[in-house]
Amino acid sequence: MPHWLTQRASDWMSHDIIDRGLLPLLVFFCGLIVGFVVIRVSVRLIRADVRWWFSNVTAGDTHIHHVVFGVVLTLSSGLGLIAFSINGDQTAMSVLAGLFGVGAALILDEFALIFYLRDVYWSQEGRASVDAVFVAVAATGMILLGFRPLDLYFDALRDLRVEHTVIVDVVAAGVNFLLAAIVVLKGKVWTGLIGIFAWPLLIVGMLRLARPTSPWARWRYVRRPGKMERAIRRERRLRRPLVQAKIFVQDLIAGRPDVLPHVRAATEDRLDEVVRPAPAPPTISPRRGLSGTMVGLPDDAGLSRPRPLRTTDDSEHEPVEPHA
Repeated sequence: MPHWLTQRASDWMSHDIIDRGLLPLLVFFCGLIVGFVVIRVSVRLIRADVRWWFSNVTAGDTHIHHVVFGVVLTLSSGLGLIAFSINGDQTAMSVLAGLFGVGAALILDEFALIFYLRDVYWSQEGRASVDAVFVAVAATGMILLGFRPLDLYFDALRDLRVEHTVIVDVVAAGVNFLLAAIVVLKGKVWTGLIGIFAWPLLIVGMLRLARPTSPWARWRYVRRPGKMERAIRRERRLRRPLVQAKIFVQDLIAGRPDVLPHVRAATEDRLDEVVRPAPAPPTISPRRGLSGTMVGLPDDAGLSRPRPLRTTDDSEHEPVEPHA
C-alpha cells in the first residue's frame, strides 16, 4: 500500500474518528456489514445443503430463526452500552457496539419475517430484508462521512445571519422532516432518506411527479388522469434499469429467490406488479340505518336478508316420538 494512502488513513482514523468519539459508531458499522455478509453466506451454504457446513438450528421440531439470536445479542450489548456510557470508556463501548452491529444485522436480515409475520426469506417479499440492511448501512455511512441532519439548514442560516436559537432549530427540524414525509408519501424512500441530510434533494423530490402506486398518487392523481398517465410512463421508462440493477445486486449479495428465474424476467414482473394507477379511495354512504351503522356497504344486501325459520326437519336432534 502506498505510504501516502496509509498516512491519510491514519490521519482520518485519528482526527475524524477517534478524536471525535466516533470509534464505537465505526465498529458498529463494520459489525453490521460483517454480520450481514456472514449470515448470508451461512444461509446460502445451508440452502445448498453443503455437507461440511452447519445446518439449521432447531429445538425439537421448531426451527429457530437467527433473528432470535439477534434480539438477544442486541439487548445484551445495548444494556452494556448504556452501562459503559456513564464513564465514557470508548474501548469497551466499541466492543459492545460491534456486537450490537452484529445483532442488528441478524435482525435486519429477517426484517421481512417481522414485517409479514411469516417465513418469506427466499421469496420475493424477502427482498425487504435486503432493503432494510441497505438503508441501515447507508444512514450509518453518511453519519461516519460527516453528514448530519439539518447541517445544510444551519449553514444557510449562518449565511443569512439568522441567530441560532432553540426555536429556529425546532422550526428547521420540523420543515426538514415535513418535506421528507411528503417525499416518502410520493413513493421516493431513498430520496427522502438521503434528503434528511441534504435538504435540496427534498425540494426536488417534492416538486417532481409521485410514483403511480404511492399514497400521494392515490390521493391526488385519481381525478387527474393526465398526471397519472405521465407518472406511469415515467415510472416504466426510468425504473426499468434501476429495478434491474437493484435485483441484480440483491441476487448477487443475498441469493436468488425461488420464485424468480432470472433478473430480466424479475424486472418485468416487478414493473407489471407495481407500475399501475393507484385505486381511488373507497367511498362510504352517508345514509345511516336504524341501528346507527353505515348502510350501502358491499354486503348490505346479504346482511339484511331475514334468516329462515328452523323447522323440525332442520333440527340437529332426532325427533322424539310422542307417547300414546
